[in-house]
Order: sequence, then structure tokens, then C-alpha cells
Amino acid sequence: MKPSMKITGLLLAAAFLPGCALLGPDYQRPSFSLPALFGEDAVTEQQMQLTAENPWWTLYQDAVLNDLVAKSLENNTDIKQAVARIEEADAFMREVGSALLPRIDLDAGASRSRITELGPNPQFIGTSPIRENYNIRLGTSFELDFWGKLRRAKESARAQALASRYARDTVALSLAGLVTSNYLQLCGLDSQIAISEDSLRTRNESLDLTRRRLEGGVSSALDVHQAEVASSTLAAHIVELKRQRAISEHQLALLTGELDLKLAASDIKQLPLPPLPPAGLPSALLESRPDVRQAEEQLVALNANIGVAKAAMFPTISLTAAYGGESAELGDVLKSAARIWSGGLSLNLPIFDGGRLSSRLDQATAQQKQALAGYEGAVRMAFQEVNDALVNVRQNAEREALLDSSQASAKKALEISNNRYQSGYSAYIDVLDSQRVYNDAALAYIQSRQARLLASVELFKALGGGWQDAGNQ
Repeated sequence: MKPSMKITGLLLAAAFLPGCALLGPDYQRPSFSLPALFGEDAVTEQQMQLTAENPWWTLYQDAVLNDLVAKSLENNTDIKQAVARIEEADAFMREVGSALLPRIDLDAGASRSRITELGPNPQFIGTSPIRENYNIRLGTSFELDFWGKLRRAKESARAQALASRYARDTVALSLAGLVTSNYLQLCGLDSQIAISEDSLRTRNESLDLTRRRLEGGVSSALDVHQAEVASSTLAAHIVELKRQRAISEHQLALLTGELDLKLAASDIKQLPLPPLPPAGLPSALLESRPDVRQAEEQLVALNANIGVAKAAMFPTISLTAAYGGESAELGDVLKSAARIWSGGLSLNLPIFDGGRLSSRLDQATAQQKQALAGYEGAVRMAFQEVNDALVNVRQNAEREALLDSSQASAKKALEISNNRYQSGYSAYIDVLDSQRVYNDAALAYIQSRQARLLASVELFKALGGGWQDAGNQ
């Protein structure tokens, strides 16, 4: 058989080597003893078809919020860093994958040298001492992936690339949740400021009335001073609320990248409540959480690294080949007589390395165990966060309903106390107390609405997004 045919046969054989068995364990998703459902309610078949969906923040139906989240996802520096890490991981995956293909290089060179005319070699007598050499050739070297080392490395790199994408999704989810929470807090502060300013106007009117009654000899100076204290205290509280609102607005400016951000006053009561998830939400929804998927891809990568470490303990088989031309004249370098070629097969088998390769295998195995524990911990933490969020959403809804009733009763009590005071049937202290009770009840209701909405944000984050009935998609 001609040498060129032998080399061709070796290359063809190499093409079929990727079908050989891979060393190291194949990845299998770990199974954990998690309950099938969140909570203790029964589940129906329809509820088992729930799937996660994004973007969840649009469920609040607020154009300003949608714009803030969009700007944050576009301008935030954490997102930009995460995107750059994805690009880095993709480039690394392509680099590792390229090792499965032969590398072909073009080498060309020219040299000119002079040989001594006074040397002992008689063959140079009467010839020119100037020597020229021209060569051009294509060369290739290719490691045969007989044990799957390169394919395991590519598997690991691919999992790392996916993990970087899920890391970006985790950052995006956290960022959207942070923007939404800050916006809801700002809306809640706006509503509290509006209620407090309305209460302050009422108290100032009562103060003016009390002063007139004092001038008419109907009220005492004590009533006036008590009214002044109530108005001043509430005015100071409004100043504090405005300070908190400015801080929230500054935080949103930082998150969105617009440092001169200014937002108009809003009313948290105008925001619709997002739909509650059905009872018996399936715990399989945890698979949509990007941090859980990131932890799993990291486990996949480290599991593949065990195969890389094992394959390194077996022989490395490589093919080399070169083809080209070499001549003393540049015009002859491509002629058939100037043709040169070479081909080779090399094998490298580690015999003794002082335990270096086995230590690397032990390291890879230990790293895989760490990732397994991390993945299990991420799943369990996610399960707890969803359960906590579900409790917070439902309990805050019940609390809001009770506080709404309390606010309505306090408002009626205030109206009655005002009428009784103006008719002379009760002291002014009763009016002040009713004003305080109503103001506290109204603020408590706003705070409960804010807490309920914030709890829904935490539920969205815990589930990795919103939810939708798969049958209605």
C-alpha cells in the first residue's frame, strides 16, 4: 500500500473515533425527596399543566413600571457584566470544540546562505558557495479522541456556557424584582403622602375652627394647643415620607442607569393585583428558576470533567501529516520533483507521574460532589422560598381585607366625632383621637396593599417568573 493511502486510511479511521465509548460517568439528574406540591391543598390535572412565563412584571399593568424594567435590563452594569460572561463562555466552548477537528497550517520559507570555499569537503570545489532554499507545505496534527477526553471537555464547556446564560437570567430576574419592589414602595409612599396631606388639611381646618371657637369663648386654649401638636406631628411625618420617597427614586435611577430620573406621583391603589396561583401549585415549576438551572449546569460541567481526568490516564494518540514542495529555485517549488510529504502516528502513555493524574481525578470527583450538594441546596432553598412567598401573599390578602374594613369604620367614627364636637356634645380630644385613628387606619391599609404587592413580587421571583395555564396558551 502506498504511504499516501496509509495516511488517508488513518485519517478516515480517525473520523469514526468519535463514536467510541466515553470514559467517565454520563450525567443523570439527581432525584430529591421533595413534596410534589407547594402547600397542602389538593391539585387538579389542570393545575399540573402550569408553566412559567415572562415578563411577569407586565401583570401589574403599569406603563411606567414596564419602562423602568426595560431600561434597567438594557443599562444596568450587572446585566452588562453577565452578558460579557456569556460571550466569554461561548468563545471558550468554541475553542474547546475546535480540538475535535484537525488543525491545518501553511508553512512557507525562503533562505539564502553562503558555504565556506576553504572547507575540507571537495564537492564544493568549483561550485558557487551561495545556497538558496525555498519551501512551502501544508501540515496537520490531530489528536484522536479515542477515550472521549475532548468530547467530555466540550460537554463541560457547553454546560458552563449554559450556566453563564442562566446566571444572566438570574441577574435579570433579581434586577426586575428589585426595580419592581422599589417602584411599588415609591407608589406606596406617594399614597401615604397623599393621605397624610389630606389628613393635615383636615387637622389645619380643625385648628382654625378651634382658634375661632377660642376667640368666641367656646373652646379652651388647651384644645388649640392639642390641635397644634397634632398638625405639627403629622407635618413632620410627611417630611419623613417625602425623604423616603426621594431615596426610592434615587435607587430606581441607579438601577435604570438614568441618574436624573424623575417620576410623577402615583397611587398604589390604582395598581391591579396580579392573579394568585392556584392551590396545589406543582413543585416541578422550580425547574424554571434560572438559579436552579444554573446550579444543575455547573453540576453537568463538573461531572464531565471527571471523564476528562480519567481519559488523561490513558494513551494519547495523535496523527501528523505534511505535504508540500522544496527546491533551490523559487520557480521549481511547485514542480512534482520538488514534492515532499511526511506522515506519522504518535502514542504517549503516562507510566509514572507520582500520582499527579490520579490526584486530578480525585479533585474532579470532589468538585462534582460539591456541585451536587450545591444543586440540592439550591432546589431545597427554592422550595422554601416559594412556600414562604405563597404564605405571605395569601396572609397579606386577608390582612388587607381586614384593614380596609377598619379604615371604613375609622372614617365613620371621625365623621361622628366631628359632628358631636361641633354640636357641643363631646370634647375636642375625641376629635383629635378620631383623626389619629383614621389616619393610622388609612396608612395601615396602604401599607398592607404595598406588602401584598411586594409579596407577589417575591412569589414571581421564587417561581422564576409568572405562571400560565398551559392549556390556554
